[in-house]
Amino acid sequence: MAEPRQPRTRLDTPKETRRPLVRRPAYDADAFGSFAEQFARFMGTARFLLYMTGFVLVWVGWNLLAPENARFDNYPFIFLTLMLSLQASYAAPLILLAQNRQETRDKVIAEQDRQANARAHADMEFLAREVASLRMAVGEVATRDFLRSELRSLLQDLEERARLLDEDESATA
Repeated sequence: MAEPRQPRTRLDTPKETRRPLVRRPAYDADAFGSFAEQFARFMGTARFLLYMTGFVLVWVGWNLLAPENARFDNYPFIFLTLMLSLQASYAAPLILLAQNRQETRDKVIAEQDRQANARAHADMEFLAREVASLRMAVGEVATRDFLRSELRSLLQDLEERARLLDEDESATA
């Protein structure tokens, strides 16, 4: 009896994945990170401190001054402690996420600054070489004073030759 032939797996075809029983929730990482940054910014303000102080004062005042049957958290304020702990347990990771995003932005900015500095350094080296070559070229260029002195000596030479020619002509005549 021949065994049923197994289908060959191809490298250019992705494997089928099993569908999970419970789907993972999908979320936009940038939107969540932006929310974390806004939350961290808000928690670092005086307004947040005033809101939290007012919340705690109202909570404590209600549970101390309200009629006995209207109180929901008596003196040791265990529920208030639980609420503040819950708020802190959510705030800490959000603040860390905001710090990580800021650190990533700072790294990108630092890399861009490094590249800009490298370009500026290369430009400055190029300009320094150009200025040095211009100085060397200017050193080889005749200046106005040099030309004047050369023309004066040429004029003196011409005058000397003209005088010598006149003397020779007058001597032969």
